[in-house]
Amino acid sequence: MESRETQEENNRRSDVVEKTKICPMRALLEKQDPSSKEVDDLMIRRFLRARDLDIEKASAMLLKYLKWRQVFVPNGSISQSEISNEIAQNKMFLQGSDKKGRPITVVLGAKHFQNKVEEFKRFVVYGLDKICSRMPPGQEKFVAIGDLEGWGYANSDIRGYLAALSILQDYYPERLEKMFLVHAPHLFMTVWKIIYPFIDNKTRKKIVFVENKKLKSTLLEEIDESQIPDIYGGQLPLVPIQDS
Repeated sequence: MESRETQEENNRRSDVVEKTKICPMRALLEKQDPSSKEVDDLMIRRFLRARDLDIEKASAMLLKYLKWRQVFVPNGSISQSEISNEIAQNKMFLQGSDKKGRPITVVLGAKHFQNKVEEFKRFVVYGLDKICSRMPPGQEKFVAIGDLEGWGYANSDIRGYLAALSILQDYYPERLEKMFLVHAPHLFMTVWKIIYPFIDNKTRKKIVFVENKKLKSTLLEEIDESQIPDIYGGQLPLVPIQDS
């Protein structure tokens, strides 16, 4: 296992390499899509990291994102009226931040019921956009708690799960810092086995199943008690995503 000093040195080197690739990637982007001038350096760097600093692959990924955004979010944002059925399920929350200032979202799996997949995809984009808007300057990532207490076959929605995964991986790369999966019933693992092959290696490393008896202590490693949701023994009430 790398020492902290070695890890920091590797991060510094990676940072230097990333910066040298911003200009050539920007030139390639603008040549293929003039509207990409609006893209900031931080976004370019996220897409570079997602493709292991390969300029051509990162450019292709970012161009795909820009085209998707123009079609899927033509008004620049998703309105609540477009996702009213999803909001009514009251399953996604956003409050507090971890020790590094990353926003914390909580998703209650037992409150999700299969709906029209297009509306669910819009809801996922609405949620991710809301989370990103809560990131303080200098912070690009968020922490998620996926709570599966009470989850059953009635909540199983493989098509929806894969759609959400695709949106996160393809269009919001390097945004997720960590996802804690808590209270996972044995039944969920049958669905997990179907989803797992579709999760890329970078994302797999960010997903942690937490034992019930270690739940609060695990969260405390990353989050101060004042910022932990009250349902996990912390002090912060859950705030529905649409009210946050």
